[in-house]
Amino acid sequence: MELESLGAYLKSRRDRVTPAKVGLRTYGTARRVPGLRREELAQLAGVSAGYYTRLEQGQAGTASQQVLDALAGVLQLDQAETAHLHNLARKPTTSRLVRPRPERPHPRVLALLASLGETTPALVLGRRGDVLAWNRTGHALVAEHVDFDAPHDLARRPSIPRMFFLNSLTRDLHRNWDELARAHVAYLRLTAGRYPTDARLAELIGELSMHSGDFAKLWAKGDVADCTVGTMRLQHPTVGGIEVDYQVWLQPESPDHRLEVYTPKDTASADALRLLSNHVADQQEQVTLFGSSAL
Repeated sequence: MELESLGAYLKSRRDRVTPAKVGLRTYGTARRVPGLRREELAQLAGVSAGYYTRLEQGQAGTASQQVLDALAGVLQLDQAETAHLHNLARKPTTSRLVRPRPERPHPRVLALLASLGETTPALVLGRRGDVLAWNRTGHALVAEHVDFDAPHDLARRPSIPRMFFLNSLTRDLHRNWDELARAHVAYLRLTAGRYPTDARLAELIGELSMHSGDFAKLWAKGDVADCTVGTMRLQHPTVGGIEVDYQVWLQPESPDHRLEVYTPKDTASADALRLLSNHVADQQEQVTLFGSSAL
């Protein structure tokens, strides 16, 4: 399965730019395309219509950085979308999917996670959104229905995208599911551009496209985003309504890995997080007591 081609991405972005957005007058004439025509985009970007057509059809070879930047400007791409465009342009035409080694979090990332303690929910995500590690409050916040030790077992390692689109409990947890779903898909597309030969990523996208109509519709839109901040509005089964802001810390030594930290958005949510943290602590104390009794 090819994750995405340069031509397909250019066409999807061209379709969303109307002539009015770039100052073109249509004089009321009927148009057969929803956005810019190929020749209009080519003229605005300063390339020939023939060259752009071959580029969109995958027959023009490698495009220069100047041409790509010119196209990005006309298509009004943001920073993440422009980076994705360049990533697709650099992809070898004869690339073959390969299966990368299982991801393991760097010890320094784990040390940083541990330093947050249990009052601040946090988790470490891999390239494809797999949970590589989490603290107990982070686990309780986003996936308390999953075994806490699952990230340590490669066969059971939780996948946030899979849970988001294929698990009804995860869907019910998020009151702003639609907003977050778009963000998940947009980030997966950005990742696919960075790693076009990742067989595990291709399998994940294929699985979600086959088993989730919502994912398939969002993937077809072609949106790209680097999701580093946002808000989760939850209806948590233990503490009720809670809103948290998430922010992602990238790891210089492990650029594919992201430390995602959650902080309360308001006073009520701060109280709910404290309740959740206390609940987790009580559970651990009971486990310790029962374990000692068994000995």
